[in-house]
Amino acid sequence: MANNRSAKKRIRINKRNNIQNNSYKSLIKYYEKTHLNLLKEYKNSENFVEGQSTPDNVKKTLLDSFALVASRLDRAVKKKIIHKNTAIRKKNNLFKKTFTTS
Repeated sequence: MANNRSAKKRIRINKRNNIQNNSYKSLIKYYEKTHLNLLKEYKNSENFVEGQSTPDNVKKTLLDSFALVASRLDRAVKKKIIHKNTAIRKKNNLFKKTFTTS
């Protein structure tokens, strides 16, 4: 256990930062899953059915979603929540999945 005030304060700060970082990481995971679901929808939109969203709308949404995920990853690197190589790897994988199929 900590013996002085500054060590106790560091423990409190580390707990607070850990909670914030974990919530930000889970938000990034949510955006990645959303993007992959949109990608799946776009692949299935080849069989266009009337009454559903058009492939052009889905493609625009897909590109916006990719930009959002990339932006969130870059912010996480800037805040030192994740390592920069992790963000590069995640963006590269999403880029390959997004633009090799469209």
